[in-house]
Parts: sequence; C-alpha cells; structure tokens
Amino acid sequence: MCGRFVMITDLSTIIDVFGIEHVSGDVRPSYNIAPGSTVAAVINDGATRLVNFRWGLVPSWSRDPAIGARLINARGETVAEKPSFRAAFKQRRCLIIANGFYEWQRRTTGKTPMYISLKGEIPFGFAGLFETWRSPEGEKLRTCTIITTDANELIRPIHDRMPVIIPAGQVPRWLDPSMADTTRLVSLLVPYPECEMTAYAVSPLVNSPRHDSPECTTPAAARM
Repeated sequence: MCGRFVMITDLSTIIDVFGIEHVSGDVRPSYNIAPGSTVAAVINDGATRLVNFRWGLVPSWSRDPAIGARLINARGETVAEKPSFRAAFKQRRCLIIANGFYEWQRRTTGKTPMYISLKGEIPFGFAGLFETWRSPEGEKLRTCTIITTDANELIRPIHDRMPVIIPAGQVPRWLDPSMADTTRLVSLLVPYPECEMTAYAVSPLVNSPRHDSPECTTPAAARM
C-alpha cells in the first residue's frame, strides 16, 4: 500500500517537469503527507492542469464522504472492475506529485520506517484516480486515490506492495482523457524499475503525521 509520502518540489519545477499549462491549485510542500491531506495533482481536461485533491477517494455515488478514509489506495489488479474505481479509471485519471514515499519494514526490533525515492530525488507522479462528490447542500469535494501494484525487488523485502509510478514517457497516455482502453491502461500499472530507485531507513519521527520536517527523510545512520 501507500499510506504516507513526500512532496517538496517547488511550483516552478513542477510546471517544467510536468508541462503544466494552467495552475488551478496550490502547492503545499510536506515531508509527511498522510491520508486526508490536500495533495497536488496533474490532470488533463483538454489542458494539462495542476489541481488540488483531498487524499482518500469518495465516489460520486457515495452517501457518506467518510468512505474516503478506506479508499486511499486502489489495487492495480482490480481497479478496472471494482465499483468504487472503474468509472474513474476510464475517465478521471491523474498524477499525484511526489518526491518519495514511506513504508514500514518488519524487523525483530519492530517496524522500521523506510524512505523510498527515485535516484536523484527527482519528482514523479503516482498513478491516481479522482472524483467529485457533492453533498446534499451542493458543496463539492474533490478527492483522489493512489493505485498500487506488486513490489519490485528493491521494495519486496520492505513491503509486498508499492505505489504505481508512471514513467515520464507514458504520462501523456495515462492522462489522455480520450483513452478508455482499459487493457492498455492496465499495462501501465506495473512495478517501477528497482535499478532507478533507492531506499533507506529513517527516523521514527515519521510515524506521526504531526512531524513534518526534513528530519523525516534524514537517513537513520546520519542521526546517530
């Protein structure tokens, strides 16, 4: 799964890396993004746009927005069929901008938080889906989820799942609003190459979302 991540890239770099044409949301850098937080995402609704979503998908047909707390992730193997995700998978895909993410590795001494990123700390996009939910009073709530897949060889000793990272060359296909071929879309939901990633242990500070500082990503050995 993916339950915590990092996004610290500045707006100008995001615009350049992701080819943003219109900025319709804020960029809120954080070293410890938790479910329920506002996140920066990229969509294509005829133009490539930077927007904000709340992390935790609330399907448009849901009666209770609290369901979002249970839908922070969508499994890539079933995302095209599950009622909560299948419509968004065909029509409302996004990239959720990140610099890295955390997973907790079980060890004899307990769970150790690990920070995982691309080499060079370059920003990337998680494969995401989004929805707009309307309350009985007509208020809009825009939410998202992160798609996960089997872990690659680097991450497997840490956790059996990892978020799907869309390679730069496949971003146009993933965001294309006219693309509804689920077979082609599912083919993108694969583990990112482990040779292009890095992972290391970090401080238990990250265990609490209240801690949001560069110390969250400092290698544990560097703190000793």
